[in-house]
Amino acid sequence: MTMLSVVIPALNEEDGIKDIMLRVLETRGELATVGISNLELIVVDDGSTDRTPNIVKALPGARLIRHPANLGYGAALKTGYAAAKGEWIGFLDADGTYPPEFFPRLCEAALKENADIVIGSRMAGSDSQMPLVRRIGNMIFANLVSLISAKRITDSASGMRVFKKSILPRIYPLPDGLNLTPVMSTRALHEDLHMIEVPIPYSERAGRSKLSVIHDGMRFAQSIVWTALSYNPVQILGLISLTILALAALIALVITLLRMQGVNSLDAFGAFSIFAGLVFAVAGISVLALGISFNYFVALFHKSTVRQGLFGRPIMPRVERQFGWIGLISSILGIIIGLAALAFGLGGTAVSRIWFYYLISTGLTLVGIQLIIAWVQIQVLETLSLREELIWEDMGEIEPRLEVRTA
Repeated sequence: MTMLSVVIPALNEEDGIKDIMLRVLETRGELATVGISNLELIVVDDGSTDRTPNIVKALPGARLIRHPANLGYGAALKTGYAAAKGEWIGFLDADGTYPPEFFPRLCEAALKENADIVIGSRMAGSDSQMPLVRRIGNMIFANLVSLISAKRITDSASGMRVFKKSILPRIYPLPDGLNLTPVMSTRALHEDLHMIEVPIPYSERAGRSKLSVIHDGMRFAQSIVWTALSYNPVQILGLISLTILALAALIALVITLLRMQGVNSLDAFGAFSIFAGLVFAVAGISVLALGISFNYFVALFHKSTVRQGLFGRPIMPRVERQFGWIGLISSILGIIIGLAALAFGLGGTAVSRIWFYYLISTGLTLVGIQLIIAWVQIQVLETLSLREELIWEDMGEIEPRLEVRTA
């Protein structure tokens, strides 16, 4: 028999908790028609100071778990997850904003498509009373998660879901606050779990929401980024790097065009542009190298293959393996140009005519040194990532060799 455990976190919800519990319990019949034979309802009271726990205890068919103090939305959900007996776990808020009548649809989709997680999406076309500011915020969060995971999702912060209890070890740890849902979405996508969305309607709660648009919005965004960094750092750092390098290339192009037009003198803004171009060039390469190196650390920690993709595709065919010779050529070329400029200067050429070559020399040399350092670091990390397999080979054990590859 298949059981669904529905967890409801509650904090001072005496006005609506009974109604939402009854609505959940009334889904038993429809759940049975889609293959869910048992329903368990768990309400986790997160330190309420009103009549919420008394109302829950008075209603048959539900389990009450109480926190002695307010520990947070995410903490309440995790307490419910730990207590759940079902193979499937669902959750929704206690304020009536999410429709429990849609649990059968979510479960039906999960069973038919063998999904690991089914999200009730408020942004996928159903009627929604979500305020415009929060709708925009949720669109931003969903696009941020989609961008850094290279997989499309419309509602990363939805508070109504159904998922297999067996996936909890893969998506933990999860935060104790309201940011549990976007972190769950981010982890699930990076763990390659099968996650689908089912459109649901959404009703704005009566009274004051516990969600702070600015404070919690910033926490959501920060949580998404930091979670993604723990899986595929180059996805985020690579995007930052490409943006920085594009700015450096634009500055270099403008300076080159001015130079070709015979402009040798600089005003204050021109001098600053040169400084900015150098900083952007070195910083861009440094951030890219950092992202790729971090991916090796992540692979070592998770004992998995190395992810090297941007938007789900490799940056280049193992670009980090080219860092050594590219860095060496760049450094040598930079030194040659610098020495040539020095020779011209000592020969009487005015500094105003050779400063541009010093600029090129500095940029090439610094970028080359950074690439060489990154290449050495990555060689060490790659060797460490293969150490265990090489030990098995040397000991004569027959085991498949897992090459470090892009994913």
